[in-house]
Amino acid sequence: MGSIFRSEEMCLVQLFVQAEAAYCCVNELGELGLVQFRDLNPGIIAFQRKFVNDVRRCEEMERILRFLEKEITKANIPIIESSENDKTPCPRDVIELEVAFEKLEKELKEINTNQEALKNNCLELTELKFLLQITEDFFEEAESQLSGSELPSEESVAVTGCSRRLSSTSGGGRLKLGFVAGVIQRERFSAFERLLWRLCHGNIVLRHVEINVPAEDCMADEFISKDVFIVFFQGEQFKSKVIKICDGFHATVYPCPGTLHERMEMSVGVNMQIKDLHMILDQTEKHRKNLLLSAAKDVRKWNVKVKKMKAIYFTLNLCNIDITQKCLIAEIWCPVTDLKKVHSTLTKESVRNGSTMPPILNRIATNQTPPTFNKTNTFTVGFQNIVDAYGVGNYREVNPAPYSIITFPFVFAIMFGDCGHGLVMAIMAVGMILYERHHKNIEMNNEILAILCHGRYIILLMGLFSIYTGLIYNDCFSKTFNLFGSAWNVRAMFQPNGPWSNETLQNSSVLQLNPAVRGVFSGKPYPFGIDPIWNIAVNKLTFMNSYKMKMSVILGVFHMLFGVTLSLLNHIYFKELTNIFLEFIPEVIFLTALFGYLVFLIIFKWCVFTVSESEIAPSILVHFINMLMFNYSGPAMTPFYCKQRSIQTFLVLIALLAVPWMLLIKPYLLYSDHQRTKHVVRLCDNSKVSILQSEHTEAEIKGGGDKNHWEEEKFSFGDTFVQQAIHTIEYCLGCVSNTASYLRLWALSLAHAGNYT
Repeated sequence: MGSIFRSEEMCLVQLFVQAEAAYCCVNELGELGLVQFRDLNPGIIAFQRKFVNDVRRCEEMERILRFLEKEITKANIPIIESSENDKTPCPRDVIELEVAFEKLEKELKEINTNQEALKNNCLELTELKFLLQITEDFFEEAESQLSGSELPSEESVAVTGCSRRLSSTSGGGRLKLGFVAGVIQRERFSAFERLLWRLCHGNIVLRHVEINVPAEDCMADEFISKDVFIVFFQGEQFKSKVIKICDGFHATVYPCPGTLHERMEMSVGVNMQIKDLHMILDQTEKHRKNLLLSAAKDVRKWNVKVKKMKAIYFTLNLCNIDITQKCLIAEIWCPVTDLKKVHSTLTKESVRNGSTMPPILNRIATNQTPPTFNKTNTFTVGFQNIVDAYGVGNYREVNPAPYSIITFPFVFAIMFGDCGHGLVMAIMAVGMILYERHHKNIEMNNEILAILCHGRYIILLMGLFSIYTGLIYNDCFSKTFNLFGSAWNVRAMFQPNGPWSNETLQNSSVLQLNPAVRGVFSGKPYPFGIDPIWNIAVNKLTFMNSYKMKMSVILGVFHMLFGVTLSLLNHIYFKELTNIFLEFIPEVIFLTALFGYLVFLIIFKWCVFTVSESEIAPSILVHFINMLMFNYSGPAMTPFYCKQRSIQTFLVLIALLAVPWMLLIKPYLLYSDHQRTKHVVRLCDNSKVSILQSEHTEAEIKGGGDKNHWEEEKFSFGDTFVQQAIHTIEYCLGCVSNTASYLRLWALSLAHAGNYT
């Protein structure tokens, strides 16, 4: 069998590469995608490895790139995708790349810090600007109320407006009021006012106005829920209380001059400062945007390069460096067929980097199980991913992915058989295949579209197979079409050849065609697919229900039998004759004796019973259930053929015997073989130890690294029996559940056709 039908043959190779060329050699081997490095330092702590600092440098660069991507996304700048394959930078270019990243991050952080400080300063000046504008009305109102009038001493005067009290002087002279002005969050004002009233015992005048900023102002969002307030009071004691309350409610207090002339001068100065700050902010934002635009062009490319560098240094940590620090030693798994390609790649990179020592590649023997590697291409990678999602097979086992190229889309087409819908899917898949170059941009922008692009060949085959099954179902957008002419003739049922007349047609809601009448049925089936006459039949659903259900069972049983046959190929390849007789044969007997016989009954009923005998034909489902229950009495048990009872009883008995055959014999034989070889292993143990001591150094024997090769393999009969029991139960129950599961083909096919009828 070719390598496409079986996982690649792998071998363990030891490499000796000069340290200067190791980085580039590992990079090229990674680009090939054929090798898997083996860890030569499994017991070494991570921080003791040679290239840990390089890995951390790559992680630091990844952090900087994430920061850049976040800032670019926040600025609503589109990130340009890299259309070409970005090459990994050389080791000497890593330092330049790292310095460029750090410089870019530092500059961007400085811009963000300065911009934030400028915005805060501009916010404070803007608040002061509105405060000066709004509080002017407060001062005019206060001056009009307190202009030269003498108030009664030691009395309180209630002033209408905002729940306030004014305190008079003890001597009856003119009041001298202090004030505090500021800005506060609107939702905190009610509690702020209530606390001021209680602590100052009403001896204050409090006014507030909402800040209304034009929508076109760049600072408009900061003033959506802010109010300007001013508090009038008398005495320093009240002033300290008011300031403490403002601090408690996080209200910003601004200095406000007491005279009109000073307030006007401050307002002019504040407006000029705000204008200057807006100009500086615009320039800062323009510089920041230009910096991010230049970074957006290369951020994806940088990200790919850093990830490749990190993967290379991580791989180098799996290798060893000799004492002279001039040679790197590595062990890799690679396909046997690609050894020449690997060696030529190493040689080319060593020459390119000016290495004085050519790379040495030695194939070494090992007792370890190699990793499973299935070679794929653009067409088969999607099907291989589907198979691997259910589990990767063992080394050198049959690869079911090539077979799923046919079975997977065909099973889909059985459920969604419609040549119209299949044509739409096929056209969409052809479009994605023709525009493969644009897939990278789609993959980064939309995850769902990325999945569709990766499975474009799967969608193409599903569409083509749906066209085929749609022609068989005679469905095109759930409408029947007549290409070859129906085998049934309704006109032959009318007089004089048939019993129908015009009165019969008018008085009857349902009429049945009689194939016994001459000319009604031609005797030849529809050339391809289902006869279109069924589209107008009352019992169309009953007919399609029986047809699709039986077809699903037949396909399901053959599909399961094909899967069991693949296991036979594995047993033959690995020369496991015991598994053939103790697993494959009882599995086939159990499957064919029960569900294979069910398929036989379906085909037998189709072939033997004619159209006129369909009403009196026995039920397959009733016969199959009674066969398992050994029940052969009752009016519904009309036999299909002679000696049916004896054959069915024999099939059930051999199916039941196959269960203990799979369950008990194999563990017992393994246990017997272990007991027979146990004495031989004990006799040869001393000789093996002496041979190993002569071949290995004393340090290796003390470390115990190679003792596992010659120590006696442990055997547990309980574990073996439990494992075989799990396999037996899983297979027997799987045959039942999988057969029922294949009925979903029938159910979804009817649901798909029923949604459009």
